[in-house]
Amino acid sequence: MIIYNVTVKVDNSIGDAWLQWLKEEHIPEVVGTGCFTHAVVLQLIEVDNSDGPTYAIQYHAPSKGLYNTYIEQHAPRMRQKSIDKWGDRFVAFRSVLQVVN
Repeated sequence: MIIYNVTVKVDNSIGDAWLQWLKEEHIPEVVGTGCFTHAVVLQLIEVDNSDGPTYAIQYHAPSKGLYNTYIEQHAPRMRQKSIDKWGDRFVAFRSVLQVVN
């Protein structure tokens, strides 16, 4: 299992609208690519939220191959859609993790 983790710091001015968009539009579209089985949204706590909340969205892929397919075929379009909608009112960084039970 591969987890594609996207950590996002969201400006207070879009906080509620961004979270609603994430849950209702963005995550279903990403999971709809067939590369991930599901996603989990977490909010970071014990961090400075004075500028806005920080979230970690963890997309679960059954294999590295499916993750690679997402990165190569879908990620650029998804990232651009986020920028087109929200501009510079968020900052995101990404990491990839492997489950090792």
